Amino acid sequence: MTTSSKNPETIALHAGYRSDPTTTSVAVPIYQTTSYQFNSTEHASNLFSLKELGNIYTRIMNPTQAVLEERVAALEGGAAALAVSSGQAASLFAVQNICHAGDNFVCSTDIYGGTWNLFANTFETLGIECRFVDPADPENFARATDDKTRCYYGETLPNPKLRVFPIAEVAKIGDDLGVPLIMDNTAAPILCRPIDHGATISMHSTTKFIGGHGTSIGGIIVDSGRFDWEKHADRFPMLNTPDPSYHGAVWTEAVKPLGPIAYIIKARVTLLRDLGAAMSPFNAFMFIQGLETMALRVRQHSENASAVADYLSKHPKVTNVIHPSMQSGEDKRRAEKYMNGGYGALVGFELAGGAEAGQKFIDNLEMFYHVANIGDARSLAIHPATTTHSQLTPEEQEQTGVTEGYVRLSIGIEHIDDIIDDLDRGLEAVDSVPQSGSRSKSSKAAAPSGSNGQKANDEDRNGMPAVTPATLPVQGLPQKWV
Repeated sequence: MTTSSKNPETIALHAGYRSDPTTTSVAVPIYQTTSYQFNSTEHASNLFSLKELGNIYTRIMNPTQAVLEERVAALEGGAAALAVSSGQAASLFAVQNICHAGDNFVCSTDIYGGTWNLFANTFETLGIECRFVDPADPENFARATDDKTRCYYGETLPNPKLRVFPIAEVAKIGDDLGVPLIMDNTAAPILCRPIDHGATISMHSTTKFIGGHGTSIGGIIVDSGRFDWEKHADRFPMLNTPDPSYHGAVWTEAVKPLGPIAYIIKARVTLLRDLGAAMSPFNAFMFIQGLETMALRVRQHSENASAVADYLSKHPKVTNVIHPSMQSGEDKRRAEKYMNGGYGALVGFELAGGAEAGQKFIDNLEMFYHVANIGDARSLAIHPATTTHSQLTPEEQEQTGVTEGYVRLSIGIEHIDDIIDDLDRGLEAVDSVPQSGSRSKSSKAAAPSGSNGQKANDEDRNGMPAVTPATLPVQGLPQKWV
């Protein structure tokens, strides 16, 4: 079923499905099958030659997955989507679909640590170069671009810096140079639609807010259908020259009868076929359930997180609060431009006592779960320097916004009083209290360039001096990219 509604609450419940055609079931069935009976040899041939779309094998498509794909594509304002087994698989496929050995792509330094490892290390073994640049100046993307650059990559609300990415500015640079922008929108579903601001591809780790309950692993890639791959044929030979892995198909030509979805079809029938990162039908079903309440959850996440940021900004043991509501200047302008109806669930903060203080805080929480996930209905906490970002070098940690005293919170939908009570409990156990006017070395490093990472106002709220943002150097990069 298609829906004419533009409201996400309605789209999340109705897009892509009305009832099961065989049983009339209102709930989307779990099609727990590997294979599908072809109507005839001609039908089978048409499916394999992409003359028509349909089910072939669950490694590359499944009816339960198809409902999820259509709903997320509708929510993101895209033409088509591809569900995969994890958010990491989505990041991998999104870039690898148009990059091969000898190519490069330009990526924001403000990204999740797991994505950094994938791009900096695993992609290097594939012969694909990732060029990291500071997104505070969008022109850094242009400076790092050459004739081998295949895409730009950023996170809408990057974890852990929470400095909203300049989507339209970088997308415009990409349009002028013939380079598509891929946006990881995991932390901002409902709140932002990157495609509306010029992104070519929007993707999610469905594990997080789409699922919403910490039950299933998955990812999804949404193709806007708006990028002219043929116009830039020299930059994208993988879409414009015969593909020996698929009977010499030229994807921009072969898929034209199906719509402007050459990118996503190629990802499905080559990368997903060959690498096998398929989402299980059961997980697709779980994500569909999550979608149905996502708009309600995201609003409550955002409301609670803003209240937590305000509470932390007044606490004497906290030296630095990282949340879009605490920003000023260009960062504030971008947050207001791109985020609609809230700033998401994530809050970061600094304790002067470094790693010892951060770990002691977490060890004394009772309601919060100490887990590596975000986007759960429950409140979650972690010390990134010793966990999620521990595999990065100190310089890489600094570039991504992680320091020894940094704690990341994913605020849930519990009652705000109970959330604050538990944070009080954790902070009470922390011994180190910063002296008036002082900041720890790690706290200084935590503040990214621009204006994120400060308390809300230049004047103090409780007798404590305001925190002034420090500049985050982008180390180890050619100067022309910085």
